[in-house]
Amino acid sequence: MRRDLLQSLTLTLLQAGRVWRRAADEVVTAYGLTEATALPLLLIGRLGGDPRQTVLAEALGVEGPSLVRLLDQLCDAGLVIRREDPTDRRAKVLHLTAEGRARAAAIEARFDTLRDAVFASVDDGDLRATLRVLRALQADGGEAGARGASSKETSLTADAAPALRLDAGARS
Repeated sequence: MRRDLLQSLTLTLLQAGRVWRRAADEVVTAYGLTEATALPLLLIGRLGGDPRQTVLAEALGVEGPSLVRLLDQLCDAGLVIRREDPTDRRAKVLHLTAEGRARAAAIEARFDTLRDAVFASVDDGDLRATLRVLRALQADGGEAGARGASSKETSLTADAAPALRLDAGARS
């Protein structure tokens, strides 16, 4: 019984992630971005101030070198400026340009509308319960993967991890 529930949950998580990813992609492509470039842009705005590049990489769950390519694209598009950290010249801080702030705000507004529509029939209690389950999955799934777990349920859960980041923008 539990195995069936877990298999159903992980499969549904993957399918729902794909649905959300398609919807999110439609939003960001309307603003000339990809999902990969939109997430850093949005998180720089949400983190506030001028976050360090390492802080953004951690928030996105990516390695620094992977983030550099995306930041290069955002800088080339005139949306982000990379500066030396005044307190540590080895570190870089990120700053949204006026256009970057405007585009991030417009995308956030579209995501708010999309979330309202997608989750209109889901009450707040169910949303909170879902967040608890997904956060446990993020924490425990990562630990299980690090231990080299090999069960099918764990593999499906680990495969679902990218889907969890899709809505990095969801405000909880």
